[in-house]
Amino acid sequence: MSISAKELHRLVLEKLESVGFDIDQDGYLTYCGDTKDALRQLHEPARLLELARRQEWLAKNLPRFINFFADGVEVVPEKISPVLVEVKNRKQHALFRIARLLWSLPFSKGYGRRLRFLVFDNNNDKLIGILALQSPPLSFPPRDRLFRYPEGKKVELVNQTMDIQTLGAVPPYNYLLGGKLVAMAAASNEVREAYRLKYGDRMTEMEKRLLPAHLVALTTTSAFGRSSLYNRLRYKSLHIAYSLGYTDGYGSFHLMELYPLFKEFLESQGISTRGGFGVGPRIKWQIMVRALERLGFSSDLLRHNVKREAFLFPLVDNLTDYMEGRTTEPVYRDLPFSDLADWWRTRWLLPRVERTKEWLGWRKSDLYNKLIINTLEFADKQEIASPRAVQKDGHLLSDCLCQQQPVV
Repeated sequence: MSISAKELHRLVLEKLESVGFDIDQDGYLTYCGDTKDALRQLHEPARLLELARRQEWLAKNLPRFINFFADGVEVVPEKISPVLVEVKNRKQHALFRIARLLWSLPFSKGYGRRLRFLVFDNNNDKLIGILALQSPPLSFPPRDRLFRYPEGKKVELVNQTMDIQTLGAVPPYNYLLGGKLVAMAAASNEVREAYRLKYGDRMTEMEKRLLPAHLVALTTTSAFGRSSLYNRLRYKSLHIAYSLGYTDGYGSFHLMELYPLFKEFLESQGISTRGGFGVGPRIKWQIMVRALERLGFSSDLLRHNVKREAFLFPLVDNLTDYMEGRTTEPVYRDLPFSDLADWWRTRWLLPRVERTKEWLGWRKSDLYNKLIINTLEFADKQEIASPRAVQKDGHLLSDCLCQQQPVV
């Protein structure tokens, strides 16, 4: 039996209240917390749900890959030797996946063109951090306000950029500003070359256009408000990233746990929710808008007003001329990863070591506490919309969780 409009309407209100939102008399959302810790807590239900779904996989794979993570005492700052490795094989994908599950934001596979990288410390063969790129959003106001695209050329030009989906360092390297290193890696020659080899002269699925092998810029947004990671990010006197201001605060993360119920509700109304390959990333957004409107809500419920700082990473010196059609030849910056890593060591790593020893206390066994959750306790705490929101292979996720044994 499908969920009723009345029940789903109630669940939407309960969900919004549970994560700290109020709806004013005009139907707009207001968020009651504005600190970074409060914003992390806003994402916590979705993150825990994602972890719960991955417990069986983690229980099998975390012990296999735990030694790719360092204890603090295994890191010798003066001898850190960063190496950038593109993710290509299953082993590398698994290690990337484990590291990504450490993030405060829920995991997403990304969409469209994708590149993933691991940054290792060649001195001890331990993981420093991860980087993931995906196809850019075709509409991104902070970026689009910068350029006057030639008529009919916006899609072609925007598709010669990529979006930074994931970027950061894992413990204990995050204590040593390893995130700055990974951010600089994003602008490296090696990333551009990996893009050229993988996607040069490839046709886009949605537009069926043959794109040049140029990667001219990257865009991204901060996880929580103003970014300490990307601001003042320079290589010598060269700005690596430029702030574009803040996003408008639209998104669906605060209601994503209800997405399966939105689909179920629309399908019970005879409305197709089919997506699939080549449809594009906005299908979830469209489904949620349709469901909310049929429930009597305004689509403004997807304006959560949690603003993120937007950034542009130019990879060419003539980016404005290129994006505005005054030239067809990008003038690439020459930034070998080895040079960027040497600068990071001098500018950020060694001064950081003088200020803190916190990294020495990290133990890789702490990853079990971060990634292997007490599934029985988790199932008790989850009061999300309806158990049907978290079905797995026809069974309630709470049932699946209760059948699993916690790993200690």
